[in-house]
Amino acid sequence: MNPHKDRFRLLFLCTGNSARSILAEFLVRKIASEKFEAVSAGSSPKPAPHPLALDTLRGHYGIDTTGARSKSWSEFEGGEFDFVITLCDNAKETCPIWPGQPVIAHWPSPDPAGQEGSTEEQRKFFWLVAQQIQRRLELFAALPFDKLDALRLESATREIGTKESAL
Repeated sequence: MNPHKDRFRLLFLCTGNSARSILAEFLVRKIASEKFEAVSAGSSPKPAPHPLALDTLRGHYGIDTTGARSKSWSEFEGGEFDFVITLCDNAKETCPIWPGQPVIAHWPSPDPAGQEGSTEEQRKFFWLVAQQIQRRLELFAALPFDKLDALRLESATREIGTKESAL
């Protein structure tokens, strides 16, 4: 990985690619599209992104979610990424080997799609998870990529996953 490149390729992984990884993909595009080219995928993707994930992105962040879709990580097999970030424990355990030796980090968040309760309670939980992901992405985007060697960059990226761990 070249820490002096214009944009880093970033892959967010989750099991269903319907909530957390979709939130991360679209939030990083809003927060730091000049630094990152981001995509997301899942080991067993759902037929479509969760409607409340899309509502959260549109309603709270004003993000256009046109084109959002759940994707299998097999769609990106052979692709080279600078960073691969898992957002659920299952994806962490089953994550394939990616070419090019990307930094692999785990930033776990609870699954908002599994939240029970009223629609309002579910909406609130999606918002809480989105805020957690947003804060982690802001920390990530603020890293001095051009001043960190590969080992320090990997350590700093992994450490972000320990921030804001409780919701």
